[in-house]
Amino acid sequence: MTIADIAPALLEDWLRERYFNVPIDISSSGVQDYTLGDLRRLLGISAADLDVVTFRDSPSLGCEPLRQAVAAHVGGHPAEHVMVTHGSSEALFLALAALVRPGDEVVVLRPVYQSLSSIAEVLGARLRPWTLDPADGFRPDLDRLRAVLSDRTRVVLVNFPHNPTGVTLTPGEYAEFLDIVGRHPCHLVWDGAFSRLTHESPALPDPGAVLERAVSVGTLSKAYGLPGLRVGWCLGDPGLLATMTRVRDYLTLSTSPLAETLATAVLRQPDLVLNPRLRQAGENRQMLLAWARERDGRVSLPTPAGGVSAFPAFRGIADVTDLCARLEERGVLVVPGACFGHADRMRLGFGGRPADLRAGLDVLGDLLEELPNDPIEG
Repeated sequence: MTIADIAPALLEDWLRERYFNVPIDISSSGVQDYTLGDLRRLLGISAADLDVVTFRDSPSLGCEPLRQAVAAHVGGHPAEHVMVTHGSSEALFLALAALVRPGDEVVVLRPVYQSLSSIAEVLGARLRPWTLDPADGFRPDLDRLRAVLSDRTRVVLVNFPHNPTGVTLTPGEYAEFLDIVGRHPCHLVWDGAFSRLTHESPALPDPGAVLERAVSVGTLSKAYGLPGLRVGWCLGDPGLLATMTRVRDYLTLSTSPLAETLATAVLRQPDLVLNPRLRQAGENRQMLLAWARERDGRVSLPTPAGGVSAFPAFRGIADVTDLCARLEERGVLVVPGACFGHADRMRLGFGGRPADLRAGLDVLGDLLEELPNDPIEG
């Protein structure tokens, strides 16, 4: 298998045309996007601050001010352990390329954001799924994790809060999770893209403070409303970062100095950017939960404890793809659960504009009323 044999990205294939053409978006897994003007007002960035940016290549690991800002923001790491990347996607690709060899066992969550598993698979890994059971609200079962780990495990690859379900680990579960993984000679690759988006408990601390072989990944896309900035990071041992740099030399080389300048400003005052969107996400979450309760049992919605996506099922609908297409016809964008291996569910994002969420839920509610109210098939 070569890199060109990687499986089609089902989520990206679904969104590629629709994302820019369907007016009401309740599909996305991030908060409402900021504009450059928003950032300048929130952070006090002047035209003079931007005029001095020189469009030359940045260092391979990122400019020093941004690496220091990431280290201070995440905590528990020196700047020497930070690599700045093109979003978390590049960080995950580089980390897995540096760690995984053909035949290695890699533990991945099911359901999963596809790139997490497909990258490992195309690198020759044997995937060992840690399955989240919908019958249990997708709660992480640590005994199931124990059952799939072995001395052959090379990487445990997880993201909490989880995309698409919104489940996460409690502080007690997190401590037990780290203890379980730490008893095996493997690396933990921790996708923390949604780590700041929590609703019921504080954000989980970075695992690098506990596990020597932890590699953590973050991004300004999901919780910060800056996906188009394309800035992420990876925190790990300098030796691992050196290997990742060798791979990167054949790909992107470095990140944009303009993006790094803006990202540094954000991470020096992160609460000014985070807090307005976290408040909005919390209010939207309550709107979504109230809407589901009003559907007379037609909607089965595990309560998302983190992130801004939910993963509902609907009584009488064994495959929601047609429902998603009918929503698109009425100007509403969602993601069919088949993109995550669960055809009976859809990913529904609640991080955007409240008016869009309300309008999208109204259309979805109307469509459900038009459908037969039968038990779920299959």
